[in-house]
Amino acid sequence: MSGDSTSSELSKGIDPVVWRVAAVVCLGPFMTQMDSTVVNVSMSAIGGSLYAPIATVQWIISGYLLALALMLPLNGWLVDRIGAKRLYVWCFSVFTLASLLCGASRTMDQLICARVLQGMAGGILAPMAQMMIARVAGKHMARVMGYAVMPVLLAPILGPVLAGAILQHATWPWLFYLNLPVGIFGIGLALLLLPNDAASIQKRAFDLPGFLLISPGLACLLYGFQQAAHRNGAWTLCVGASFMSIFFWHAMRKGSAALIDLRVFNNRIFSAAAAAQFFFNSLMYGRQFLIPLYLITGCALSASQAGWMVASMGIGMMISFPMVGFLTERFGCRRVSAGGAWLALLSMLPFLWMIHSQFSPSWTVVSLFVAGIGQGTIGIPSISAAYGSVPKDKLPLANTALNIVQRLGGPLATTAIAIVISLTSPANPTHGTQPFMLVFVLLTAIHVLMLASASCLPLHMQRKNG
Repeated sequence: MSGDSTSSELSKGIDPVVWRVAAVVCLGPFMTQMDSTVVNVSMSAIGGSLYAPIATVQWIISGYLLALALMLPLNGWLVDRIGAKRLYVWCFSVFTLASLLCGASRTMDQLICARVLQGMAGGILAPMAQMMIARVAGKHMARVMGYAVMPVLLAPILGPVLAGAILQHATWPWLFYLNLPVGIFGIGLALLLLPNDAASIQKRAFDLPGFLLISPGLACLLYGFQQAAHRNGAWTLCVGASFMSIFFWHAMRKGSAALIDLRVFNNRIFSAAAAAQFFFNSLMYGRQFLIPLYLITGCALSASQAGWMVASMGIGMMISFPMVGFLTERFGCRRVSAGGAWLALLSMLPFLWMIHSQFSPSWTVVSLFVAGIGQGTIGIPSISAAYGSVPKDKLPLANTALNIVQRLGGPLATTAIAIVISLTSPANPTHGTQPFMLVFVLLTAIHVLMLASASCLPLHMQRKNG
């Protein structure tokens, strides 16, 4: 009987309100992703214009990421305290204002400060799209997310093109002024179209000790992973791990009064989905780091040749994303996510064969395309399962916990890959693929862990009442 009712519900059309919310909230992550991509490819131009060394210029990125990590744990508490719509509008406004300040900066110190302000707004803005869609989409979340994520995927593709055009015809401040029309448009749409959620506001007490533990702990972990090759990176990692350990002890004692109620991980479905998201981000960032390095350093390809090959993975993801919602509703979270994990795992086998035998451009393109299709069907079903496993009033809390787990997966994977490469590469490296065998085995092992996590997801998403 319950299966019939589920099928009947899924067969109904999706409320237009859901599509309006998805269209509005996807502008936030689109703008932050576009901004990050544009800045990443323009650092040398900015540094040259402001006469700053690369060690100082890199703080344009590092300052943003650290500020983002510091503010991320506040997301759930702020949503409960002031409401999702109001918080979204405020953060979008601050991010847009910070973009104006970035463009108006005349020294590197001013630019870094403005980027820190951007990161503070982005740390709260970034996780909100998933949560706000989950609130209104219910069992249709996988289908809605499959379409809503498409603009975010386009941002890294459009970013370098726009950055190149701007730097060719204008000065670097216009890299940041580019955000202004998007920001103003997004704020206007949010005010007009997002539903009022004032009734869901909860006057929850602020856990100051928890914030003073988890925010610097998370920032130290992420910065330590980024600097793992240096001595200060290991020291920062130890500090971050210590702060996080104390926070876990503190949160377990405080229960629901903690900034993040860790009891959400007692939910088996949520824990499996969180693990799947951790390994999903590990795979995505690990591949993005390893594959170009393998093609350029190991196979002696040019950056342009490697770029065109890696693009086939993005094409695969863009093909699979629009279909993932229908597939999830038809076959269930576990089958779709585990099926994608199987495809991603199988795509590793040609690389292991090529390292042992000889490089094949055709096999590389096909394998990356298959990997993209597989990766595109892993993430959304596991996100849907995570949000479907908790009551609606606990979504802000679950969203914050899930995003923290997600963000740790990428830097941990890239750090592990970098360490293995540094240990296996010869002192005087020459072109050759054999030193990459062990690191590809490591990436294959992460695929196996991803498959195991996806296999623990529920067959169908069930929305809990609350």
